[in-house]
Amino acid sequence: MKAAYEVFEALSEPTGVEEDWRYVEFSTPFSGLKPVSTPGNPLDSGPFLAALGTNSGHVRIIDGLVIEAESSEASVSRLSSLPDPPTSDRPIPVDHNKLTAAHAAFSNDGVLIDVPPNSVMSSPLVIEVQGVTPDSATFPHVIVRVGENAEALVLVVYRSAEGERLLMVPEIDLRVGDGARLRYLTVQGVDHAATLVVHQRVTLGRDATSRVGEVGLGAKLGRLDLRVDLVGDGSSSEVVGLYFGEGDQTLDYRIVIDHHGKSTSSDVFLKGAVEDDAQSVFTGLLRIERDAQKTSTFETNRNLVLSENAKAHSVPNLEILCDDVVCGHASSVGPLEEDHLYYLQSRGLNKSRAGRLLIRGFFQEVIDRLPIEGLEGPVSEEIFSRFVSAQEEGRVA
Repeated sequence: MKAAYEVFEALSEPTGVEEDWRYVEFSTPFSGLKPVSTPGNPLDSGPFLAALGTNSGHVRIIDGLVIEAESSEASVSRLSSLPDPPTSDRPIPVDHNKLTAAHAAFSNDGVLIDVPPNSVMSSPLVIEVQGVTPDSATFPHVIVRVGENAEALVLVVYRSAEGERLLMVPEIDLRVGDGARLRYLTVQGVDHAATLVVHQRVTLGRDATSRVGEVGLGAKLGRLDLRVDLVGDGSSSEVVGLYFGEGDQTLDYRIVIDHHGKSTSSDVFLKGAVEDDAQSVFTGLLRIERDAQKTSTFETNRNLVLSENAKAHSVPNLEILCDDVVCGHASSVGPLEEDHLYYLQSRGLNKSRAGRLLIRGFFQEVIDRLPIEGLEGPVSEEIFSRFVSAQEEGRVA
């Protein structure tokens, strides 16, 4: 932690000039924040957890501190109680940016979840990560290890207290063993006054599979820094997600899919919309290493810009270092299609109802592919209600 603190002190806060932070203004200076020694009062369950129903375990992290950790189908340990916590081999370099250095220097609690080999989870393990204390900076740490040939389901819900300015910097380390399968979904519902910067890593063994989902709804700045390493031969990964920004939100997605093993495959599919003065950022890199022959990979990012001052940036990239591959990318940024609106209006719908129908159809394709079932209703309703409110208040074109 001392060495990490020295790195933290040496690094500058992001300004947006750096390539990894392009388009984004990081406006939450560390100097105005403080650590938390005693967690605040937990928030209520909220609409997403209420819709889920049964679960196979529950972890609750408040202000970076674990207050509940139990599961009937996995081993769950509090990192601060382990004599030798497995954080020394963290897959994120300390100097990745000032926030990762801060996490390594200041994180003092988290959970280790071990899913036994050859086991199958019957329902998701739920992890709540909450920020409650005003003007706080917290650094929760989560490690999930899925044993060989096991199948795991994990749901993470991020939330924060209404109107409170705070910073949350979680680090999520997902390790999927040989032949194992992981379905993992994040619902990001942090209040618009807070900043959330998530560093998430997925490492896949031989013939392992991960399906990673993201629902981005909250935060003044909500950033997901995601890297998937397909290390084992025959491994596969799917990343699906949706986001909807309003007000002055920035929803920022930096994704790297790195193919190391042979005969691996991946698919990235994200859709988003922004209204008012909100902006979204997507930069995706598909990297195929020299020995990763017979790789198949694709990434897609589609964006709707619903207001004059809203912005969407979409930058897909390929880096191919071998020759026996199938890969590609697709990207689009624009308003609702005038031809589609005209067609629906010609069938008797007014412009408002036609727009609502197009918004539902645009996002439904992603909602149907989310890796954890049971949340389709509240996710769809949250997006739809945002758009309808903006229509009624004249905030969208």
